[in-house]
Amino acid sequence: MRFISVQQALDKKRGTVDLRGWVYQLRKLKDKIFIVLRDSSNIIQCIIEEKSKTWKDANKLTIESSIEISGILRQDKRAPTGYELLISRLNIIHIAEKYPIPVRKQYLSPELLLDWRHLWLRDPKMQSSLKVRSTVFRAIHEYCRSKGFYEFQSPILTSGAAEAGPSQFKVDFFGKPLYLTQTWQFYAEAGMFSLEKLYTIAPSFRAERSKTSRHLAEYWHAEVEAAWFNLDNLIDFSEGLVKHIIKRVLEKNKHELEVLKRDTKSLQTAIKKKWPRITYDQALKLLKEKKKMKISWGKDLRTIEEDRLTELFDTPVFVTHYPKEIMAFYKPRDKKNPKTARCFDLLAPEGYGELIGGSERDTNIKELIKSLKAAGEKVENYKFYLDTRRYGSIPHSGFGLGVERVISWLCKLEHIRDAIPFPRTMARYKP
Repeated sequence: MRFISVQQALDKKRGTVDLRGWVYQLRKLKDKIFIVLRDSSNIIQCIIEEKSKTWKDANKLTIESSIEISGILRQDKRAPTGYELLISRLNIIHIAEKYPIPVRKQYLSPELLLDWRHLWLRDPKMQSSLKVRSTVFRAIHEYCRSKGFYEFQSPILTSGAAEAGPSQFKVDFFGKPLYLTQTWQFYAEAGMFSLEKLYTIAPSFRAERSKTSRHLAEYWHAEVEAAWFNLDNLIDFSEGLVKHIIKRVLEKNKHELEVLKRDTKSLQTAIKKKWPRITYDQALKLLKEKKKMKISWGKDLRTIEEDRLTELFDTPVFVTHYPKEIMAFYKPRDKKNPKTARCFDLLAPEGYGELIGGSERDTNIKELIKSLKAAGEKVENYKFYLDTRRYGSIPHSGFGLGVERVISWLCKLEHIRDAIPFPRTMARYKP
């Protein structure tokens, strides 16, 4: 037997084919058995008639049994994918036990499906979001390497240098306290003096007590660090990267976006238009004038304010120059307006919030130490980081992109947990 995928069979449209996969749906009648076969490429309706030699074996089948089949393709507009297979040969690989997830899945609670995540991955919508995820990862590698960036790795276990101490996961390291990394940045800044342009895609960990649809305790972080980049260079690179991701997903995942019922018009618009760039001050003015929301200067934009702001745009929008006092210690003051930092957030439309956060990096050791102390950090934990400013310091910039945030937006998912195979949240650590 020369097996082909279900999608290859659908593309072939006629003739005899050999397929293998799993019984996704099953309906047994008096004189016919309908099987919807699935594999990683698609689904196809199959029929076994009572007169067939395979009838006896077919009656043994259960949902998610694995099988090999041969048969003749024919067009049928009533079938889920427009074609069906009249089975002439059936080889049972494994008879599945009674499947714990009912066919009428829409009545199941999200928490129950998370308990069965190891099986729920087989659902077409989960399968589709995971395929988009694979395309997104590949697109990040493509774009960064095409721009001359080197892939660079850093430790998962760190001594404490991080975004914010209270949101760190503590680990016992041979009796010494270490922490799961929150960012690759500080090691990348050291590596930048060697390779100049670096990127990575790696897991990061945030012990934030958040139960929103946008937060994970363990997520995948695409990060970039580049020598000689200023804020404008960094924003240009960010826009180019995300546009490349969108383009690749539209090219490679048309079927998956259809399964997810994702209207792609907004994604196509995002590719064609140049994305707006506004300052924090301009954002507050727009919120006040257009959305009747008065925000005190110096406060960070919350989820509700980001959502209202992005309603004013049909593409992602860059917000720059946030107040320095609410920013991370490494973000430098803007010389023209020292109350603000030379930084940005990229906010997605349709209520998906921040996709990227980035900035120029402060090269002034005295300012860095001052900011660390103001944030309550132990300066000695950052000795290696401060050393990078003592020996040939140069202007440089970098950003972090939340990969699951991007996937959620591209697929228009209700919750970020469906952008990753096995989510980790405040309430979820298994399977």
